[in-house]
This record gives sequence, structure tokens and C-alpha cells, in this order.
Amino acid sequence: MSPHVAIVTDSTAYLPRAALERHQITAVPLTVVLGDQALEEGTEISARSVAQALQKRRPVTTSRPSPAAFAETYRTVAAAGASGIVSLHLSAEVSGTYDAAVLAAKEAPVPVRVVDTGMVAMALGFCALAAAETAEAGGDVDEAVAAAEKRAAGTAAYFYVDTLDYLRRGGRIGAAQALLGSALAVKPILQLADGRIELLEKVRTASKAIARLEELAAERAGVGEVDIAVHHLAAAERADALAERLRERVPGLRELHVSEVGAVIGAHTGPGLLGAVVSAR
Repeated sequence: MSPHVAIVTDSTAYLPRAALERHQITAVPLTVVLGDQALEEGTEISARSVAQALQKRRPVTTSRPSPAAFAETYRTVAAAGASGIVSLHLSAEVSGTYDAAVLAAKEAPVPVRVVDTGMVAMALGFCALAAAETAEAGGDVDEAVAAAEKRAAGTAAYFYVDTLDYLRRGGRIGAAQALLGSALAVKPILQLADGRIELLEKVRTASKAIARLEELAAERAGVGEVDIAVHHLAAAERADALAERLRERVPGLRELHVSEVGAVIGAHTGPGLLGAVVSAR
């Protein structure tokens, strides 16, 4: 069993199962609280269940993994032969996951570098893949962290939501921004900026907002080599159509992922979410 650098992330990276297995990336699950049930994302609750609960106005909240969950993961990974661990997580501006990992890292049996990527969804997933590929090529912990941080710096994420109400309820966007988005029934386009979810533009109709989302993603991609992820919640047809248009418009497209977000992100965005993540190679 040769020593190696292991990559840990969390369930909000929304990496395909095949990618997690191929690169031996461990994803620690966040929790969704539905009524009086606490359920692990990815194994015990689906995004579709969350969408249905939100539509029925049932209370849905989320919580970070416990430091104990991270500690157990770090022990397991170390026992499998890791000489060091890079632990990459969603933005600390929207979750306490990073803080829990930092606490656990202090007691880990091997060195652990915990990184706040400032990202969510496949914007985080692309960072984890970059770190894993560097580690597989023989890179050490510092090199894997540098690869993830470089990928984060070259990644942009744009989201369309039918309403800002869910983000406002969960405290992931300010009440003032939510009010602006609700005024005159405009449709909001959001972006990740400095680890926060911010209102970028207000568009009059859903169709115009989705067209604008496409424009933003294509402009960001330019002509260089990029990977793109299209996310949705209960909007598969919209996602497939957007992915097909981006496939036609982006000359340097390398990999294109289309997936429904998981329960945690879904709980804060609501049904109808459509997102585009553009990540420069």
C-alpha cells in the first residue's frame, strides 16, 4: 500500500458517482432536515423529495457534517494509506462545513489541509477533480491545493431561480436583494462572488432569463478550453436544452456535465433552478 495524497470533499460537490470512484474522492454528506427527520444527502434523501416538500411548503432546513463525521473520514482515509489529505469544501460564506472540517483536521492522524474553495455544486466538484488529478500524477499536498485554488480562480457559476424566496428563507441571500428580485415579478439571475450568492441581473421573463444565462456562460467560456456543468432542480428539459445550446456555442468545450442538484442546494434554491458552471482548464 503506497502512500498517497487523498482528496476529501463534501456532498454538495455533486460529482458523478463514477468520478468519485475513479479518482477515489471521498464526499462527506451534509444533512437535510425534513420535518423531524434528519437525512443524509445523497443516500437518504433525493432532491426530488425536497422539491416536493418545498412545493407543499413543508419546513426544510440543512446542516453541516459534524466534526466527528470528518474525523472518522480522515481516520478511514489515513488507514487506507494516505500520507496527507486535501479537504475541499463549499464556501464558508454559506455553510459551516469548512469550520467543522478544520476542527476535525486538528486531531487527524496525518496532515490535513482544509480549503474553503468559495464554490458550490460542480464549481466545487471541478476543484476536487483538479486536486485529485494532481495527486494521481504524484503531486504533494501543496501541489494538490494549488491546483484546486487555480481551478477555483478560473471558475464562474451563474444560476437562474424562479423565486428568491427560498434563498431568503434560508438566509443565503439578503432580504434587500430578495425584495429587489421580487419587485415587478422580475426573474433573477444569480452569481457566485467572493463565496457569496449575489443577485447579478433582473430579467422580465423566465425565457429571457434563461437566454441570458446562456449568454453569460458562453461569454465566460470564450474560446479557451473549459469544462461546463449544467445543474437543475425539477427542470430536466430546461437543463438539457441549455446544455445542447452551450455544446454548440463553446468551441473549447472539453467536458459537459448535466445533473440535478442534490437535496442541500435544492432546499435553498427551490424547484425550477437552472445553473451553469464554467471552469477554465
